[in-house]
Amino acid sequence: MQLSPHAPDAASMATVYLHVRVLLGMVVGLGLTHLLRHFARIIERPRHCQIYWVHLCWAAFVFSYLLLFWWWEFRLSHLVRWSFNLYFFVALYALMQYLLCALIFPENLDGYSSYRDYFYDRRKWFFGLLALVFAIDFIDTWIKGEAYFRSFGPEYVFRNLAYIVGSLIALWTRNPRYHAGFAVLGLLYHVSWIAREFETL
Repeated sequence: MQLSPHAPDAASMATVYLHVRVLLGMVVGLGLTHLLRHFARIIERPRHCQIYWVHLCWAAFVFSYLLLFWWWEFRLSHLVRWSFNLYFFVALYALMQYLLCALIFPENLDGYSSYRDYFYDRRKWFFGLLALVFAIDFIDTWIKGEAYFRSFGPEYVFRNLAYIVGSLIALWTRNPRYHAGFAVLGLLYHVSWIAREFETL
């Protein structure tokens, strides 16, 4: 599960990675399609259901996180060995992100008067899963190699822990001011992180 510039069968491993990447691409594609479909629905029928800007911030966050996931998973192409357990872990990580998409935008809002009502009612599921995603991200980064993990410095650890703690607080409280602040800061920092750390592979 470690990176090595001297892989004994690099061609074979590259083929395995491409095989796994097909599944990852399908899951990411479904998630992005789900989000874009609901963004389009809001534009087409703005009066159908009242929007909530905090909810939209998190929808934008999930959208950018999916794009980032597809970008950084290229590092998996350098893994020396693939196993079913590793494949299962990466697939599960991708599926959890799709679940975030499904939670932030349900198929319908039956029983809710607005996205605001839905957001606060289902916040425990969304933020609980978001905290778990950032916890699993530690493992996902580590399997790409210790050197890769350490290349991000201490900011990476503080970043993930901040999102985990912030999400745990968010699933506990309904305070609109907290949720507004967390949504804005979380999205702005996420964009900054992508621009600073993932400009190139």
